Amino acid sequence: MEKYDVIIVGAGAAGLFCAARAGQRGRRVLLLDNGKKPGRKILMSGGGRCNFTNLYTEPAAYLSQNPHFCKSALARYTQWDFIDLVSRYGIAYHEKALGQLFCDDSAGQIVDLLLRECEQGRVTLRLRSEVLRLDRDDSGYTLQLNGMQDVQAENLVIASGGLSMPGLGATPFGYKIAAQFGLSVHPTRAALVPFTLHKPLLDTVQTLAGVSVPVAITAQDGTVFKEALLFTHRGLSGPAVLQTSSYWQPGEHITVDLSPSADLNTVINDERLAHPNQSLKNTLAKLLPRRLVDVLQTLGKVPDATLKQLNHRQQSELAATLHQWRIQPNGTEGYRTAEVTQGGVDTTQLSSKTMAAREVPCLYFIGEVVDVTGWLGGYNFQWAWSSAWACAEAL
Repeated sequence: MEKYDVIIVGAGAAGLFCAARAGQRGRRVLLLDNGKKPGRKILMSGGGRCNFTNLYTEPAAYLSQNPHFCKSALARYTQWDFIDLVSRYGIAYHEKALGQLFCDDSAGQIVDLLLRECEQGRVTLRLRSEVLRLDRDDSGYTLQLNGMQDVQAENLVIASGGLSMPGLGATPFGYKIAAQFGLSVHPTRAALVPFTLHKPLLDTVQTLAGVSVPVAITAQDGTVFKEALLFTHRGLSGPAVLQTSSYWQPGEHITVDLSPSADLNTVINDERLAHPNQSLKNTLAKLLPRRLVDVLQTLGKVPDATLKQLNHRQQSELAATLHQWRIQPNGTEGYRTAEVTQGGVDTTQLSSKTMAAREVPCLYFIGEVVDVTGWLGGYNFQWAWSSAWACAEAL
């Protein structure tokens, strides 16, 4: 039987980084993954350029049933630490928006960085490795793997991720291991995910597929995100929608401000003075994409009138529509297109300093499998790096 100091299950962002750091600290590390290659989610992230962190990372950008849990790890390994690592490898990057950092070239550069770090730590990486059975006794953890002899280690790190993007090999493995050893798991759901819509609104909105507009979306709990909304054949997407999805519960509505940077009443009043015979539709087309104006008129929300014909009641109703368009989503597109999984291993049963299970010796959980979910824009990668570092320092 092969014996190691540490076995890490999951060669994603958290698993690779934890393995590299633990190996460089002198631990004999075995890193396992069920896929054909490591870092699959990294490779497709950020449109293939990997939004590897965010300049404005802070605990407030994370959701958890235990909101203070993430503070220790994020403080001990920060976005600046990972940026420094990226710079040391000569990887060119840029800020796209709102502190989001992307590789200039390819997400493969981040995976290459992590693999080179693993090589420096003499990490043993085994792909297409499925854990068929896991047991623990006084000598540590024994894993029965497909097509190879059992492996054993004193320490076991679960970095197997969540349920998002099953096409990339996502499984509930980590949650099952938590349950096996008596840890509770908060209910999981798709997060950072597009909304689907009820008919007949969907039938109308489908004609807008591909149209993007800057908006401010308010969830029912009052959380506001001011970014772009993208209409799709299935409903609503875009950064503002993905962000809001993490704060939305089934049955709730969202409120969309289609003109967050310009007050409609002010625009209409100014335009009426200058161009009283201008159609309302043409006036709105100065604020919004014309296809969207056409749809709003089809929905009966934009009167067919000139500015001088528009009465006070119509103007008030129109302003309410544009600044407070209430939409009740039918649901989300689910794990298939979700960026992350919300919920996961209950953090009250983990050490915020080491990621270790409090009641189970030498068992650790890091990354997405834990009940910590970041905003869109590099926050979840930073949680992977930070939680992995915290764990590796304790191994």
